Amino acid sequence: MAIPIPDAMLSTAAPPPLPSLVSARQLRAQRIGRALRLWVPAGILIVMLALCFLWPIVYHLPSATNGNIIEAQEPPFSPGHWLGTDAVGVDIFSQLVYGGRVAFEVSAATTLIGMVIGMALGVTAGYVGGWTDAVISRVLDILIAFPALVLALVIAEGLGPSELHVIWALAVFSIPAFGRVSRGATLVVRGLPYMVAARLAGTRGWKIIARHVLPNIMPGIVTFSLLGIGIVIILEGALDFLGYGIPAPGASWGSMIANGQQVLTAQPEYVVIPSIVLLITVVALNMLGDALRERWGVQ
Repeated sequence: MAIPIPDAMLSTAAPPPLPSLVSARQLRAQRIGRALRLWVPAGILIVMLALCFLWPIVYHLPSATNGNIIEAQEPPFSPGHWLGTDAVGVDIFSQLVYGGRVAFEVSAATTLIGMVIGMALGVTAGYVGGWTDAVISRVLDILIAFPALVLALVIAEGLGPSELHVIWALAVFSIPAFGRVSRGATLVVRGLPYMVAARLAGTRGWKIIARHVLPNIMPGIVTFSLLGIGIVIILEGALDFLGYGIPAPGASWGSMIANGQQVLTAQPEYVVIPSIVLLITVVALNMLGDALRERWGVQ
């Protein structure tokens, strides 16, 4: 009796090609690409932080608030004024440096407040669950429902213009964002087998949170915080632009753009330069967050 042979074995078609192996050169190029995606934005931010916080210490800069009307509207690369002066003779580079210091201070403080309070609420809601989760989630939903800039404007108007008041105004917007992100990450971690085993073993809740929940959700929180810092810098600039941020004569990127509208035709660099610096800062923060997310495998 003849044994039937499957039609697939009788086929004379060529077998499908095997997947090509990645060469050492391609692997090296991928490693270099990943390193560049991480270190280029990190280098940009390090240089900007050094210019804002260290450069005024080692090099004397002209005043960022007082100017000489005789030197008004000096063009870039003028003697003693690398980027020129504004309509009242204040050095533009000094305003950029001190305005960047304000932007980084406000964004870092705001993000830190939002991270601490938001994580406390989010982790509690995600781990405890039940009515605690329902109450905290509804409060976070209500805060998120308000337009961020409008809410910040209302708070800044009620408290008055100052750097500290801007921080608290923007922190109210930052808290629910971190709360929702940390709650979602905690819900994912809570269902993992080792978490179930820790609860069955009788480990206290705060120990489980400290040993298992926080270390697992922190990579995602850190990458999200970089995005949050960029958003806060934009919102802080918007408040300054609208006159509800850093009070005059304090320097900030938003106030520079607002004041530059009056001399936009005669001196466009007074608006263009801080706008480009703000754009580069926010893009670098976003790129660094994406690179860290890829390296740490954060979803």
